[in-house]
Amino acid sequence: MKADLRSRRTALAWTSATALLTASGCAGRPTPAAALLAPTGRLRACINLGNPILANRDPATGEAFGVSVDLARALGERLGVSVDLTVVESAGRSVEAVRAGQLDIGFFAVDPLRSEGIRFTAPYVLIEGAYLVRNSSTLTDNAQVDRVGTRVMVGQASVYDLYLSRTLKAAQILRAPTSPTVVDHFLAHGADVAAGVKQQLEADAARLGGLRLLPGRFMVIEQAMGLPANRGDAAQQALQEFVESAKASGFVASALQRHGIRGAVVAPAG
Repeated sequence: MKADLRSRRTALAWTSATALLTASGCAGRPTPAAALLAPTGRLRACINLGNPILANRDPATGEAFGVSVDLARALGERLGVSVDLTVVESAGRSVEAVRAGQLDIGFFAVDPLRSEGIRFTAPYVLIEGAYLVRNSSTLTDNAQVDRVGTRVMVGQASVYDLYLSRTLKAAQILRAPTSPTVVDHFLAHGADVAAGVKQQLEADAARLGGLRLLPGRFMVIEQAMGLPANRGDAAQQALQEFVESAKASGFVASALQRHGIRGAVVAPAG
């Protein structure tokens, strides 16, 4: 009974929030922007499970859910087209698929190295990147990480990998296959530090025990939507307008609340 009530409340919240974004489109009647963002007649959206703040998979049904899924579906409704979700396990695979034009939109942490072949909107959410260590570690501050002999585990091709590869001068970077597996690889390979989404690291510390986060953050991650660069300025502007309306209408804030996300905030107007 309680689960049914929660489902009805979630559906009501979704319907109310989405109505603010979809007034210009309706099912079966694509809008002019649909030709720019969904040229095949269906919006092909890439959902990256590498960032648990934005997307996860329901263990019972196997279906993806989360903030990025909500945004993809809301954009499809606004354009008046159906949405096809392609779910991938890592940011690197998402970048490759959108850059190659295999998919129409994706959800990315903005980084200069990803701008080749992808056009980004302004961010819709800001997330903190943090460090995790063992309780026995002598490290107590983020500034102490970049030292000779320190091994830092990150998710391969994640924004943390890209950022730390540029900024760490002395520490050695090790790479796990995906961001959600960073802490397990950090322990298995005897690394000194794990780097990633603060909320994921907090959850892993609670799950495994004997671990702690270093105070503060080493970066702020700007989460944006992106599309293939060859779609042109008009397509980028159409997607940018959607993102700005999603922030201004309260849709993004509602999605964060609906999925119980803490520690992430709606980005300011772009």
